[in-house]
Amino acid sequence: MSQVKQNDAVKVHYTGKLEDGQVFDSSVERGEPIEFTLGQGQLIPGFEDGLIGMEVNEKKTINIPKEEAYGEPKAELIQEVDKNQLPEELKPEVGMPLVSKSPDGREINLVVTEVKDDSIVVDANHPLAGKDLIFDLEVLEIK
Repeated sequence: MSQVKQNDAVKVHYTGKLEDGQVFDSSVERGEPIEFTLGQGQLIPGFEDGLIGMEVNEKKTINIPKEEAYGEPKAELIQEVDKNQLPEELKPEVGMPLVSKSPDGREINLVVTEVKDDSIVVDANHPLAGKDLIFDLEVLEIK
C-alpha cells in the first residue's frame, strides 16, 4: 500500500476545527474533496506534514499549533482608517469584512474590529492567526 510522501498529488477530505470544537471549514460538508500536490506551499505546513505517511482510506486527526498554521497575529496588519477615506454609503460594523487594494493592485481582505466616531480599526491578519487548529483528515487518493 502506498503512503503519502512529499511531492505526491493527493485527494483529501478534511474538517477543520478550533480547540472549542467550532468547525471553520469542511470539504465533507461541501461534498468536494481538495486536490493538491504536497511541497508546493499551497496549504499550511502542519496540514501537509500531517498527511505524510497516510494511506488511501486512512483517517486521522491532527493538531496543528498556530506556528505551523497561520502564526501569531501581526500588529502591523491592524490599522486605523479615517471614516472620510471610506465610501460614503458604507456603514461599518464590527465583524464586517472589507476588501482593500494594495499599491500593486493585490486585494487585501480586512475585518472591521472597532468603530469609533471618526475612524474604524481594520485587521488584515488571517482570521485563524493566533489559533491552534485541529483537522480530521481522510486520504481518498494518491496520484
